[in-house]
Amino acid sequence: MAETTYLTAEGLEKLKKELIQMRTKGRAEIARQIQEAREKGDLSENAEYDAAKDAQGMLEMKISKLEEALSNARVIDTSKLDTTKVMVLSKVKVKNISTKQTSLYMLVSEKEADFKTGKISVSSPIGKGFLGKSVGDVAEIEVPSGKMKFEIIEISL
Repeated sequence: MAETTYLTAEGLEKLKKELIQMRTKGRAEIARQIQEAREKGDLSENAEYDAAKDAQGMLEMKISKLEEALSNARVIDTSKLDTTKVMVLSKVKVKNISTKQTSLYMLVSEKEADFKTGKISVSSPIGKGFLGKSVGDVAEIEVPSGKMKFEIIEISL
């Protein structure tokens, strides 16, 4: 059974646009590459043709995975979320206890994760460490360099 992917409305739209782009421009570009390689003659010894066919297979695999993710996607209704505990789509303001630095993260699905914009996956070690915590709780998270401790300062949507 396929895994359910929880997304924001914005994340769902982004994945739909990516799928449309792959189906149209992506497939058209691969078809053009295959046609160009065919025009160069003998296909049995044509590395460009083999590479284009491999690229076509990879693109079709990506399209298939994206279609599966979208078919199992569920948009979360943020009006029904509880802000007393950290959960998917929570915005969490935390303070690193050792450095005293505060950060704001949003917990999202793996498909939406983007650390540069503060969106971390709920399945990442940090995301797992924050899940279920309340304001004032300390999350101890095991990272390659040791243990990090974060105090939960604020939870919002």
